[in-house]
Amino acid sequence: MGKNNTKKGRAVKKNKQTKLEEPDELTRAPHSFVIHKGEVGQYVQDLTKDFRKLMEPFTASSLKVRRKNVVKDFVSVAGLLHVSHMVMFTRTDSNVYMRIARLPRGPTLTFKVHSYALARDVLSLLRKQFVVTKHFKHSPLVILNSFSGEGAHIKLMASMFQNMFPAINLANINLDTVCRSVLFNYNQETKMIDLRHYAIRVVPVGLSKGIKKIVQSKVPNLSKFNDVSEYITKAELLSDSEAEDDPKSHVTLPQKLSSRGNMESSQSAIRLSELGPRMSLQLIKIESGLMEGDVMFHELVTKTEAEIKIINKRKEEKRKLKEQRKRVQEQNKQNKEAKKEELKNKSLEGMKKKQLIEENKKMLERVGVEDGDNDADWYRKEVGEEPDQGLFTQNNNSERGFKRRKSFTEMKELKKRKLNNGGEKKNNRDDFNRNKKSNRDDYNRNNRKTNSKFGNNANDKKFKHGEGRFNSNRKGTGRNRKPLGSKVTRGRRHV
Repeated sequence: MGKNNTKKGRAVKKNKQTKLEEPDELTRAPHSFVIHKGEVGQYVQDLTKDFRKLMEPFTASSLKVRRKNVVKDFVSVAGLLHVSHMVMFTRTDSNVYMRIARLPRGPTLTFKVHSYALARDVLSLLRKQFVVTKHFKHSPLVILNSFSGEGAHIKLMASMFQNMFPAINLANINLDTVCRSVLFNYNQETKMIDLRHYAIRVVPVGLSKGIKKIVQSKVPNLSKFNDVSEYITKAELLSDSEAEDDPKSHVTLPQKLSSRGNMESSQSAIRLSELGPRMSLQLIKIESGLMEGDVMFHELVTKTEAEIKIINKRKEEKRKLKEQRKRVQEQNKQNKEAKKEELKNKSLEGMKKKQLIEENKKMLERVGVEDGDNDADWYRKEVGEEPDQGLFTQNNNSERGFKRRKSFTEMKELKKRKLNNGGEKKNNRDDFNRNKKSNRDDYNRNNRKTNSKFGNNANDKKFKHGEGRFNSNRKGTGRNRKPLGSKVTRGRRHV
């Protein structure tokens, strides 16, 4: 057998762990879909990708959305993939909106995006960019600030933001996995929410710049020093970060970290490096269902109790009408199925009846062939006389549609008779044509004798056919004759 050269598509992967079950902590963790809907433009598409990066690792990073996809398509696969939240970006002529929905039944929060900055724009402003790929293997730490105001919509908003990310168990947490943080800051005066995404770094405190390089396994440049002690004790090489760091950022580490210099029970400083994106959001509307349902909160529109009752009444009427149409459709479907089943049963009964008739007919024919010779004996025995000739054969052959097959001699005579009739017809047709031709010749001959071309007098030699000055000039007939020497008009000759 030769080597199998069949090519596999990009979606086909040899994954040995497909049949392995995921641990409970992974399946219970909140997963998310981040998509965009409609014509949003390139910048909103890039914002969608940056938000997927923020939601990693429990999100579909390579999710492909097509134009024909609807929300129901994502909801149908959400349960299988343990997806609990969906973030959807849309764009109108004036603004960009972000919707956060809890799958599969809601609620849905709609935010207006007043301003945003992509991750690449944020990183381009930093003097030192701190982006590590392995930091995105763990979920970020969620920080909520100033979400303690009054109002059910604020509590619901804080609960939605918090439940989008996995919970942290402080008793079993590993500090090496806390590499990123997401900050949601709510301004109660402007009702704006600022979203920021940071990378977390932990650096030792109380060390000079030279010692930090040595501790962090960086080889220093000692070409300008006579001794290592000069490099360590020189005043201008002291770390400027000691003055920059806020004392509030200094912490005592409860466990050892993988980064160098961060030992257990030692003082270290926490530093944040922004990763992006930045977003400024405002809550506009809260709906009870998935992208639909009763409006629980609206920032711009307020309705009275009477208007709310009218709206609820209309919704109830629509719901009842929909249920009625559904019942009618189900009834029509059942009637159609019953009618179809009835026609099927009738067809089967007809087929069985036809088959039974054919079987009885064959049986009767077989019985008639077997007992046809005994009818004459029965007649002699009962009547005491000989039956008339053809009595029983006529009855046997009198069935509808019966036709006796002709013998070979009869077929030969019939064929010969047909041939003779055809020959006679042909001879008759030839005689008719011959007689027709002779009659036409006689008619022409008689006309020549009685009528000339230029007069009716047969004794007129001047105008008689074949004689006279005019006809003597004619040589040939048809196309070969010469042109006339005089003008002829209406049967007269003008010289």
